[in-house]
Amino acid sequence: MSNKTRILYVSQEILPFSPESPISNSCRYLAQAVHDKGKETRIFMPRYGKINERRHQLHEVIRLSGMNLIVNDTDHPLIIKVASVPQIRLQVYFIDNEEFFHRKAFFDQEDNQPFTDNDERMIFFTKGVLETVKKLGWVPDIIHCHGWFASLMPLYVKKLYSRDPHFAESKIVTSLYEDAFTQPLDAKLLEKVTFDSFSASDIKHIEQPTHRNLLKLALQYSDAAMIAEANVDPELVSYCHSNDIPVFAQHAEPDYLNSADEFYEQVLQGKGVLVD
Repeated sequence: MSNKTRILYVSQEILPFSPESPISNSCRYLAQAVHDKGKETRIFMPRYGKINERRHQLHEVIRLSGMNLIVNDTDHPLIIKVASVPQIRLQVYFIDNEEFFHRKAFFDQEDNQPFTDNDERMIFFTKGVLETVKKLGWVPDIIHCHGWFASLMPLYVKKLYSRDPHFAESKIVTSLYEDAFTQPLDAKLLEKVTFDSFSASDIKHIEQPTHRNLLKLALQYSDAAMIAEANVDPELVSYCHSNDIPVFAQHAEPDYLNSADEFYEQVLQGKGVLVD
C-alpha cells in the first residue's frame, strides 16, 4: 500500500462539472493543490441531470456499479460514473441513480421550491460514496466534506462505518460555506436516518432538519473544520470553538492552498486549534 496521504473529497459540486461557486472552486483547487504535492486523492459528487455527459466524457464504471442501497426501507440501484478534470490527472467519481439524479436541476424545482426528497437524495449520496470507496479498496486518511449535501458523511463514517477497516482511522474535515437552504428538509429525515441503526442521541441535532442543524451534526462528528467564506453562520463557528473543534480560516489565508496542506498534516497528528 502507498505511503502517501490519501484524501477523499466529498462535495455537492466541483468545477468544471457544475457552475462556478465558492464550493465548486474550493473543492477543485484544494484537490489539485494536494495532488500536486504528492498526496493521493479521490473526488465524489452527485451526477446531476444538468451535467452534460458527452461534453465532460463521463462513462460508467461497470465493476463499481450494480449495488442496491437501502434508503428509508426502499432499494435504489447505484450507478458509478467517472470523468477527469481537464488538463490535470484528477478523477471525479459520480454517484448516479435515475430516480434521484436525472432531473435537470440540483436541489430546486422550476418554481424555486426544493425537491421534497432532497433528504433521501442526500442519504443515498452518502451511502453511495462509502460503499464505492469500499469497493475500490481505498483507505482514506482524511475525508473532506464540502456543502450541506455532504453533511451526513461524518455521522455515517464515525458511527455506522466506525469499525470498517476502510474508515476506522479516517479523520474528517467539514468546510463551512455561506450557502444555505431556507426551508427545512423533510421532517421525517430523523426517522429515515434512524433506519440505519443510529440512536436518538447520535442524531439529536436534526430533530429539526434545518441547514444550521445539519451542519452542527456534521461538525459533531468532524475532527476539524475549514471556514471557507467570511460570512458563514456565526453560530456554526461558535459551535466549533465551544466544542474544541480545530478550525482553519481558509477565507483569511491568501495562500490557503499551501496552508491547507499543512493543516491536513496537523489534523492527521491530532493537534488542537490551529487557526483561530
